[in-house]
Parts: sequence; structure tokens; C-alpha cells
Amino acid sequence: MKMSSVAHWEEYLGSAKVSAAAAGGRKQYHYVFKDNLELVEEYDRDTDLLLLRKWRKKKALGGTGAWEVELGEDALPVQADSNLLRASSSNPTFLRQDTLKAFQFRIRNLPYPIETYKLMLEEHKLVLRTTNKKYFKRFEIPDLMRIGAPLELDQVTMQHGNNTLIITYPKPEVLLALEKRLRASRSKMKVTADGDVDCSTS
Repeated sequence: MKMSSVAHWEEYLGSAKVSAAAAGGRKQYHYVFKDNLELVEEYDRDTDLLLLRKWRKKKALGGTGAWEVELGEDALPVQADSNLLRASSSNPTFLRQDTLKAFQFRIRNLPYPIETYKLMLEEHKLVLRTTNKKYFKRFEIPDLMRIGAPLELDQVTMQHGNNTLIITYPKPEVLLALEKRLRASRSKMKVTADGDVDCSTS
């Protein structure tokens, strides 16, 4: 992802066709951009905490690609008798779940003590390794790239408990100010009650 700026990102969001709906304790906003990208965001109805963000792009020959989840967990049908799900239930799972003021990444099923984990910064990405070579993960914070904000390793904190490693990075003030403006903009949108946003495209 290329570095951008707050003004460019805010202008890009403002160029989209947006629809909104509320269901199941969430408010969902569906953005369709002129460059054939789609964005869906879901917020907690009471706290306005972002619970899900996912993207997809129209294919060159028609149709749409698969959704790519950036934050949260997308609702997928679960098969109770799936051997694959049972086999993978103990594998580490990487999930981004932000707070209102910080980016937060949770990696479940990591039983190793906190001193096992080493975090480095490589080419605007965070790289997590374990000294026992049991886990490796390279990831970025797209929100920072979109507004042209630097990623600073000394801002990262890690904590471990209940077999879960939690990596936290505070949101910069410029992003908090942007999110406040976007929150005010969303509050003015007409939200369809107890419905779902149609995420299909014609």
C-alpha cells in the first residue's frame, strides 16, 4: 500500500456512494468507490467501536472478488462436523480488534512466555518472531499508510496471558481527529433500521 495523506484519504471516502443499515446491535456502512473498490464497515450500535472492516474489488472481466477482512471477524457459516475446523482449532489465529484509541492485534493459541516474542520493524511493516522459531508473522497497519503517518516501533507494547499475545499501538492524534470527523459525518447518514446493507453489486 502506498503512503497517502489525511486529506487524500478523507477526500477518497467522501467520493464514495454510501448506504447504511442497522441490525443485530451493529450499524453497517457500505461504500462503493469509482475505482471499483467496495468497503464495508460495521460499528457497535452503542459505543461506535469499529468491529469489522472488509474490502473487495470488481474483477476486470465482470463479477467481484472475495472479501478481504482488514479488521475483526466476518460472519461465516460454521459446519459443526467439520474435521478441518477441529484439526486447526489449536493453531495460532491472528486477529485485529481495535479499541477506540489504539490499534490492537491478538494472536490466540500462543502458549510461550512473553520473553519468547521479538518484534521488529521492516519496510513499514511489523515483523513478529519467536526465539523458538515456532511462529512468524509480518503485518502492517493500513490506517497509518492511508494517512501518511509513520510506524514507530517504540510505540508498540506487548502483553501475554491466557495463551494470547496482545500487540497494541496507540492511534496518532491526527487519526483520532479524523475518526472524530468521520463519526460526525456518519451520524448524519440515514440508517435503515433492522435491515442489512446489500453488499452485492449490479
